[in-house]
Amino acid sequence: MSNRHFSSIDGVYDFVLGFVNVEKGQATEFKLDRMHWMAAQLGNPHLGRLTVHVAGSKGKGSVATLIAKTLESSGLRTGLYTSPHILSWKERITESGIEMADELLLKAAEEVYSLVEGRTQEDFPGNELPTFFELTTLIGFCAFRLAGFEAQVIEVGLGGRLDSTNIVSPNVCVITPIELEHTQFLGSTIPLIAAEKAGIIKRSVPVCTIQPKTEAFRVISKKAEDIGAPCLLVGRDISLSDIKINIHGTCCRLSATDTTPSSLLRLMRGASIEISAPLVGSIYAGNMAVSALALSQLDIELNTEHMLQGFSSSSMPARFEIVSHSPFVVLDGAHTPESIRTNLSTFLELSKAPRILLFGCAHDKKHDEIAKIISPYFDEIIITRPGTFKQSEPAIVFNSFQKQMSDSIISDRYLIEDTNSAIAKALSDAREKNASLLVTGSFYLCAEFKKSRLCSE
Repeated sequence: MSNRHFSSIDGVYDFVLGFVNVEKGQATEFKLDRMHWMAAQLGNPHLGRLTVHVAGSKGKGSVATLIAKTLESSGLRTGLYTSPHILSWKERITESGIEMADELLLKAAEEVYSLVEGRTQEDFPGNELPTFFELTTLIGFCAFRLAGFEAQVIEVGLGGRLDSTNIVSPNVCVITPIELEHTQFLGSTIPLIAAEKAGIIKRSVPVCTIQPKTEAFRVISKKAEDIGAPCLLVGRDISLSDIKINIHGTCCRLSATDTTPSSLLRLMRGASIEISAPLVGSIYAGNMAVSALALSQLDIELNTEHMLQGFSSSSMPARFEIVSHSPFVVLDGAHTPESIRTNLSTFLELSKAPRILLFGCAHDKKHDEIAKIISPYFDEIIITRPGTFKQSEPAIVFNSFQKQMSDSIISDRYLIEDTNSAIAKALSDAREKNASLLVTGSFYLCAEFKKSRLCSE
């Protein structure tokens, strides 16, 4: 097999993008045997370091970031693997959210390229070529090994049980709130989806979770009980109160309960502690709480200052990201009804009228339900494509919004299929009307917005 020398990260991205990509709506059969085989050929780069594995429907990226930043604060060089990316593929593979050197990522990519180059689908277990996400995950593991990282925090891409990341041997697992998402892959009910997420739980390895839905927690706790994994729950093993949100972030209070583990009591320096992060929204209070639970289960030198510093230095692109104050502009990649409802509540609390919505989503999202939730609160609504990466049908989405708005609601409505033109219209109107602007429905729409602003500034 030949070796390839990549000259740029764009070249790496083009290489992995040439394979089946579920993020783009392409189908594949989910299996782990191919990942196990490829990792073994590369010397199992996913093993040999402290590992935190994070699954869930909502908040897993921020939880992964909160934990990684805290581990870094404790003195452990920590790799962070997340998805999707917003502006650059490099965002997926970082040192606690900080971009790694191109040279190192290129070397990791060359290791993976040498494994797949010249092979046909018959050369791989299952007689299928690897996918975009599998190759990206392997590059991440190889990069973490090359960098000599002592710890890694790995965010699941899709589901959990059969996700490409589920070859790791974690020291602790985290499952964030479960929503109806990716139903074509994971199942059509909360219990079915929860079962897929619970597939990351390993024997004797603590699993920490926050689950507003009782039916989801039943599935997770039953799986943990069946395989002998301690299960810790926000709301039972730690209580959450005094949640405060402003444009600078979220703060809350953690308080001990009768079942709070002693390791968390030590991390809290007693029965109660106030924590904060520059992440805007009530969901982040719960994410900080479950992150604290998970951190307390790791057998490392970790103290209160490490946690407070890690949380306070955490940020996430396109997760209620305030990119301008005049006009007030928020980017949020929410694309499920529940996520939209949560982030809309925060936006209404922090913004002022008039309000403009720029919305675009992939064709398979529940745009009828989303339109019903969000339409009544905006004075102007612009529907567009979420970029070109995802298949979309903006005219159908526009009709969904039209149907949900009664004649009594005075609102300007626009269908502008060209994404850049829609962004320009939204920004121009926000400035002219001194209006608040929410850009949501897709991470890819947020990415296009950021690209346009970067080009214009």
